[in-house]
Amino acid sequence: MSLSDPISNMLTNIRNAIQVKKETVDIPASKMIGHILEIFKADGYIEDFRLLKNNVQGTYRVYLKYDNKKPVIMGLKRVSRPGLRVYASGDKLPRVLNGLGTAVISTSKGVLADRDARKQKIGGEVVCHIW
Repeated sequence: MSLSDPISNMLTNIRNAIQVKKETVDIPASKMIGHILEIFKADGYIEDFRLLKNNVQGTYRVYLKYDNKKPVIMGLKRVSRPGLRVYASGDKLPRVLNGLGTAVISTSKGVLADRDARKQKIGGEVVCHIW
């Protein structure tokens, strides 16, 4: 089955798994999703993720993070989508919860967190927000 928006599917899978307090969630693999999960892990929103080679595409197993039985991820939001792309220049990158959250930006230098893109003064497509 082909997905029209695999990033929205990933965010929805994580959101649903957090609501039922699952330890792990499996997500169909792609390079873009791998880069986004690296940002989530670097910012401390997930414990870890592993690539499982079970078929041609593969699957990421994401280990969710909880703090005293409360999820670390409070919210996920898809910003740019296939029907409406959202771009931001280097000096107008969004701040999620005044810097407490993270915006994932797809730039010409790769997929970066908003802080890294702001340091390098490059803009791009605003993929999603996490807080």
